[in-house]
Amino acid sequence: MPNKDKTAQLKAALNERILILDGAMGTMIQEYKFSEEDYRGERFADWHVLIKGNNDLLSLTQPEVIATIHRNYLRAGADIIETNTFNSTTISMEDYEMAHLSREINLESAKLARQVCDEVTALEPHKPRFVAGVLGPTSKTCSISPDVNDPGYRNITFDALVEAYIESTLALMEGGVDIILIETIFDTLNAKAASFAVEEAFEQAGRVLPVMISGTITDASGRTLSGQTTEAFYNSIRHIKPISIGLNCALGPDLLRQYVEELSRVCETYTSVHPNAGLPNEFGEYDLEAPEMATEIIDWGKCGFINIVGGCCGTTPAHIKAFAQGLATVAPRPLPELEVRMRLSGLEACNLN
Repeated sequence: MPNKDKTAQLKAALNERILILDGAMGTMIQEYKFSEEDYRGERFADWHVLIKGNNDLLSLTQPEVIATIHRNYLRAGADIIETNTFNSTTISMEDYEMAHLSREINLESAKLARQVCDEVTALEPHKPRFVAGVLGPTSKTCSISPDVNDPGYRNITFDALVEAYIESTLALMEGGVDIILIETIFDTLNAKAASFAVEEAFEQAGRVLPVMISGTITDASGRTLSGQTTEAFYNSIRHIKPISIGLNCALGPDLLRQYVEELSRVCETYTSVHPNAGLPNEFGEYDLEAPEMATEIIDWGKCGFINIVGGCCGTTPAHIKAFAQGLATVAPRPLPELEVRMRLSGLEACNLN
């Protein structure tokens, strides 16, 4: 199907109902309890560094498992599934000395998600499904020094981020994604690099896809790691004109609620949210079960806060099924008509008449 048709379908679906994003990929992978050898497979049996935990590599070494996870989320009611590419930039892959595999992992992950998405859509053609190609925040931050003794030091440059994101975006597009999702942004400058790269990739590819951007409120301070409030983050990236702006990760739905409400008030486009299943316990696990989490998510819908909702760390197909069932008859958030103002931002928002 031509890309423009999928974009039109996506916009039509957003106006009809609250769309369901999938849940956590990492949580589902952990259930398989893969060993180092499972991660390596035959191809990387002799790799010179440990690679257990490189979940994105499983798109190459355990593709049937990744396909099964995608399929289970779609069957649970997800309208949008995310590619298994959260750490697939050259920058993050360098942690495993696999930067040269970045393009291949993005390409194969996109193809895998596309195949499963089309398979499920064929069974229910009245309900189109979409593939979001994920660009994660990378393991570096462009705004903050990693050395407390040298505040001016940076371990990554804007240009290096752009180069990495262009490669990943082009591979995701070649693999057949419908949407580009820039997610879990803790540093707004990283998001700007990703957005600039995506625009460059679109120009190189000669076509444009819808872009979703999702930031992260890191703690109860209500700010991103680089210090911005929700509205300031929104003001910083609204010029990119993504199809949706949202929040994900870090917090459970109870703590995230006030920031979701704030975003719904200030955002002129569609909103997206995919929170964690609560905060991690002493074992690093997430305890918020599907019915309890769905109660909060459904209330967000009824209060008119959301257009797209899914789950981040700790969520499973059971969570997504509960969201989908509970929101099936709830109307999506209508787009507000905001007055024209000069909307600026530093760490705080500054809106001028």
